[in-house]
Amino acid sequence: MHCRLTLRAAILTSLLTVLPAANAQSATPSHIAASHPDTAALDRFVGQYRYAEEPEIVISVFREGDRLAIESARSPHQELTAESTTSFAVKETPQHLVFITDAAGKVTGIKRKVGSSETLLERISDQSIRYHFRPYSRQEVMIPMRDGVKLHAIILRPTDTSEPLPFLMQRTPYGVDGSDSDSINARYTELAQSGYIFVMEDIRGRYESQGQFVMMRPIAPHHDPRSADPAQIDESTDTYDTVDWLIKNIPNNNAHVGVVGVSYPGFLAAEAGIDPHPAVRAISPQAPMTDVWIGDDFFHNGAFRQTYGYDYVLGMESSKEATFTKLNEDAYTYFLNAGSFAAAGKKSGTGRLPTWQSFLDHPSYDEFWRSRAVQPHLTQVAVPTLEVGGWWDQEDMWGPQAEYAALEPHDAAQKVFLVLGPWNHGQWGLTTRHLGAVDFGAATGDEFRQQIEAPFFAHYLKDQPGFNLEDTASFQTGTNQWVHYSHWPPRNSSEQDLYLGANGTLSFDKPASDKAFTAYISDPANPIPYRKRPIEATYAPTGSGWRPWLVENQRPYSERKDVATWTTPFLDHDLTVTGDIVADLRASTSGTDSDWVVKLIDVYPDDPSLGKMSGYQLMIADEIFRGRYRKSVEHPEAIPANQAEEYKFSLHGADHVFLKGHRVMVQVQSSWFPLYDRNPQTFVPNIMTTQPADYRPAEQHIYEGSHLELPIAEK
Repeated sequence: MHCRLTLRAAILTSLLTVLPAANAQSATPSHIAASHPDTAALDRFVGQYRYAEEPEIVISVFREGDRLAIESARSPHQELTAESTTSFAVKETPQHLVFITDAAGKVTGIKRKVGSSETLLERISDQSIRYHFRPYSRQEVMIPMRDGVKLHAIILRPTDTSEPLPFLMQRTPYGVDGSDSDSINARYTELAQSGYIFVMEDIRGRYESQGQFVMMRPIAPHHDPRSADPAQIDESTDTYDTVDWLIKNIPNNNAHVGVVGVSYPGFLAAEAGIDPHPAVRAISPQAPMTDVWIGDDFFHNGAFRQTYGYDYVLGMESSKEATFTKLNEDAYTYFLNAGSFAAAGKKSGTGRLPTWQSFLDHPSYDEFWRSRAVQPHLTQVAVPTLEVGGWWDQEDMWGPQAEYAALEPHDAAQKVFLVLGPWNHGQWGLTTRHLGAVDFGAATGDEFRQQIEAPFFAHYLKDQPGFNLEDTASFQTGTNQWVHYSHWPPRNSSEQDLYLGANGTLSFDKPASDKAFTAYISDPANPIPYRKRPIEATYAPTGSGWRPWLVENQRPYSERKDVATWTTPFLDHDLTVTGDIVADLRASTSGTDSDWVVKLIDVYPDDPSLGKMSGYQLMIADEIFRGRYRKSVEHPEAIPANQAEEYKFSLHGADHVFLKGHRVMVQVQSSWFPLYDRNPQTFVPNIMTTQPADYRPAEQHIYEGSHLELPIAEK
């Protein structure tokens, strides 16, 4: 949900991707002080430098008088300040560039340093190049809403044209003061080159906007699109009023408006398409939070995302501005020692923030959560819609697929589109081939923005040709290629059951018996960590492993006795899984409540030629289900002890090829801590207020015949 990309320094730093450390030697230690070098000395650094692991990112170094400066295709002008004869600081960022020389004194590369991270760039040319970034003027306004509240916005317009332009708007709870010409060119490079009147607006109650902030404000009944009734005010009406004001008050516009956003702003973009203003011609909800109890952000199938909910609400509701911070200890230890979520909130000393209190008061799927869900309101395609999501989105993987599924039956005019790529949360905004250790062979975010996002808005806001996506674009992992489908999930897949068999075997052959089982002990006193420890606060200022955790190697967890594992033999042919993956478990517990986590994993062969991926266990699909909700999400029930029950739930979509020579693995476990709070395994009315004595070990049985429903694509 947290995707703040407005601060100029943060954007310019992130676009020069931080990569794993590379070995390099500098000619002069970077700590030696130096006055400004003479121009001849500076000229030897001039040229183009390419990231060794990200060849699409090229930095151009050039001289301006007695100083150096840098640019790249997505990073506007940045001045360098000399720290020594070969070391320079990048102004307004935490970056330091150390130029590397060979034995003859020729500059051969750059070592880029950000904190303890170092990245190597190789010199590819002695000639620098300059990049063209459109200049934008900046205007600050307060826009009145129908109830008298005024919302703060920044308006950025290209100064190199006088033609009427459409608006492209992002509404956000994360602050817009950092929006300027450079930040627009850096974050929205392709769109900024095309030219729009960009509008960045603080939503109600955040930063400099007036009114009261309500987390994921419920959608109101819009009986009258111009009503000033407070009961009818929501993010949709605030968008309507903003658009109406812009059309009437900002000169030289073409009366067309597009709305785009990632995460919380993705939710706000979706709201722009519900009872929209007539001027809204296109929206792109990207990783939108859609239903935060069913599958986004705060709960997954009733299991509460403890550390994420704790950290996010603390950062959002402690003040009008974002106050994301760090923990002073491993989050695993912090939440284990605290006990329940209620105890952790008390331990914080902050008091009960509004959404924390909502967690405690509404642990089940009641009207409080239902009123905030977006998908029930998507009963018509009011405007062309481009949904965007990532296969490894750690926050809102479910939202884009759920919104597409809700809109698609109403899409007779074929104006709903879906893009699913090999990204974590919002990663399509960057230039990178990588997610964690995984290399996809191309800068897929650049491809999406250049070939789909920019043409989409140009087509619907400027009537320009070039947008030719029929329905769905998916980056198929494994083969690492874009595939286009006329529908998602594609209709050429057939369901096949992959069975969890005896002795850890995994096969498409159904076991002869359904009475045998695999057993493990789940102990709440020793829960399974969801990622490598120490676990930092979700949005710790530096060093958090949160963003790439879904591609973290699962090999260490295969060795735990409280993780049940099944594996196929080495595949003798490619196996293509395209569509929604469903887990269908028959399981029992000696307790009276339980969580069930199911993970589908691609096991790479032990092959040194694969480098970091040798023997890697890569999660392809995964999900958790809280057992008390097996019959009803509104009314939890205890699980009969030692009695086999069915638990059927989606692991969400995937488009992945398990390559020949790889193996398919399935893991089942009963904790994923502290991302999800511990199930006490004793039925209690509200898990968030569980007392220490209620946390008890339980023996878990997974019966043969349990299986995954895999959508196997036809050759």
